[in-house]
Amino acid sequence: MEELEAAAADSLRDLIGGRRRPPPAPGAICANCGAALQGPFCHDCGQDSDAHKRSLPRLVREAAEGLFDLDGRLLRTLPDLFFRPGRLARDYMEGRIARHVPPFRTFLVSLLLLIFAAEHATHALIDANAGQAQERAQALATPRGRAAEAARLRAEASEDRDSDLKEAAHDRLDDLKDPDENRARIDARYTRQSAGIQTRYAEALAKADRVAKDLPPPANADVPKATGASKKPGWWKAALRKAMASPDYYLAVLFTWAHRMAILLLPILGFSLALVYRNKRRIFIYDHMLVAMNFLSFVFLANAVGLVLPLSLMGYWLGLVAIWTPINLFQTLRGAYGSSLPGALLKTFLLWATMLVVFTALLVSLLVFSLSQL
Repeated sequence: MEELEAAAADSLRDLIGGRRRPPPAPGAICANCGAALQGPFCHDCGQDSDAHKRSLPRLVREAAEGLFDLDGRLLRTLPDLFFRPGRLARDYMEGRIARHVPPFRTFLVSLLLLIFAAEHATHALIDANAGQAQERAQALATPRGRAAEAARLRAEASEDRDSDLKEAAHDRLDDLKDPDENRARIDARYTRQSAGIQTRYAEALAKADRVAKDLPPPANADVPKATGASKKPGWWKAALRKAMASPDYYLAVLFTWAHRMAILLLPILGFSLALVYRNKRRIFIYDHMLVAMNFLSFVFLANAVGLVLPLSLMGYWLGLVAIWTPINLFQTLRGAYGSSLPGALLKTFLLWATMLVVFTALLVSLLVFSLSQL
């Protein structure tokens, strides 16, 4: 079976890698160490017996092969990474690495592809938003379009007002149920809230009227109101306005730090595995890191595929990946560590919950940190 797989991989390599190189001429010697050549590679130093006279297309192809390992190992590694991750992790842990792409290379290339895919998705989203903004501007250039936009703003304002008044009335009733609360204070607070809601509603109607009449917004429309304790906006509000004003720059800062923080997932997952499997005396940190690289490579590649899909399909694929990822983690733990079914389920739940908390914390930290850099 192994011979058949190798033969199939070598045949496909001929399709993607070009013509098989001829054997060295009789009596040829290695250009690197001078040893007599007996095959396509020197048995002494390992250098290729090729004369290294390359055309430009071949040079490009070999560069791609060197980066992505377009040979039989790739054809064995990728299906295992997605569908048999436990077997792949076990091969890595037991030293059967020559048949697969080296795990750290797979991890780095997967991360690189995820970064490229995320940038592609971001630019596609920015282009889509720009197209919608252009369509809206064209619609506002006509009286009919301005009337439709004004009607939409009035409907939203009415809906927001009714929702806010209902919530304020509900809060008032809850407060009145507390015997320790002062009724006069509760009614005064409710009166202030209702007045604020009506004020915002009147402002929204005024904005809709200006849109209908094709009038520019007031000069002080973007100036925050100095009321109460919020006389001066915090730095994050100012940074948020900058991010909304120049989303391209904010995303550039975000991506600058995103791939650096993604690297942190590797030691976090590796040490989490070491903690969960601390009773496995013969498995060391190195082995846990191999398993972590194996799983994170799948996560990066699966999400990279989703991010290059059209926006109409992206949500469905990413939803599938969200279901597929814990299943892949379960398969990885079951195959790599030989866990029992209940043990693998329990450890999958613990690791998955830990990674969700860590990822959420890293994501929030990244968003806030990127805002602080603006």
